[in-house]
Amino acid sequence: MSISDTSRDADRVQVEIVRRMSPQQRLDAAMAMSQATREMMLSRIRSEHPEWTDWQVKRELLRLTFLPHPLPSGLP
Repeated sequence: MSISDTSRDADRVQVEIVRRMSPQQRLDAAMAMSQATREMMLSRIRSEHPEWTDWQVKRELLRLTFLPHPLPSGLP
């Protein structure tokens, strides 16, 4: 059994809406969700590390996205 905060009826409506979307609309929606996620992650990182430069914040975003562990010390 999966855990969801969406009711079955709402889920069915959402699935139907997505099915009716064109491939371009689906791609646009996915890209918008991806951008929103990156912006939320950047905001969280900045709030946790206000002393970091923009470069350091973006580097941490990449690390969190692609690497399971912190990078070794001594790397730029």
